[in-house]
Amino acid sequence: MPENKRLLRTEMLLGREGMQKLKDATVMIVGLGAVGGYALEAVARAGVGHLILVDFDVFDESNINRQILALGSTIGRKKTEVARERVREINPDCRVEIVDMFVNAETLPALLERKVDYVIDAIDALNPKCCLMEELYNRGIPFVSSMGAALKSDPSCIRCAPLSSSKNCGLAKFIRKRLRKRGVNISSITSVFSDEQANLPDTAIQMFETAAPEGRARNTMGSLPTITAIFGLTLANYVIKRLSGYGIKSGYGIKE
Repeated sequence: MPENKRLLRTEMLLGREGMQKLKDATVMIVGLGAVGGYALEAVARAGVGHLILVDFDVFDESNINRQILALGSTIGRKKTEVARERVREINPDCRVEIVDMFVNAETLPALLERKVDYVIDAIDALNPKCCLMEELYNRGIPFVSSMGAALKSDPSCIRCAPLSSSKNCGLAKFIRKRLRKRGVNISSITSVFSDEQANLPDTAIQMFETAAPEGRARNTMGSLPTITAIFGLTLANYVIKRLSGYGIKSGYGIKE
């Protein structure tokens, strides 16, 4: 029986060797919002031994509908600090490093000097996301990326598959086009996306916000906590299986 009863059920499934691989692993999560927060929750509870958490933002009241780390008590606080506190409550043995950083072409080289086994890309802004994906690809660092979860409502349409097979996702379309121009083989990139055909409802509230300190204003779209949670958990599930070696056949997740 494992010494740490918190991880007992995980070890019963993955085995001692698989559990040890998770404990020895370093996972970086970039973006701690609606998708990244749930990815963090899962990898922390699964027993990953070292986490590097990257975000530049603070919690706002508008985050509460879909972000697991957003509570009345965390509004106005840095996402990285709140995330670190939660991980320590879940698994005190986990080593947590936080990086308060806006990801762009200038900041990425220093960020990726760290040795990591896997990166979870949960950024929702196009330019930083493309910069991160391109840099990870060029450096040969294993990663999995979330595509757009907004305007989606059907959980059965969520896929974990090569980026080249994504469809009905505006964000993925822009990313595919941009990365191809930069010489990235998009068939080699694993992504989580929904192939649901989404339509902007007539009742949608139109809001505009700045995506980042130096980003462009963008139209904010509605989202459900159920969908963003499944996106994040699917990202985490993929990484947990890849790191532990459990049940790896084709290498992809819930549906292909």
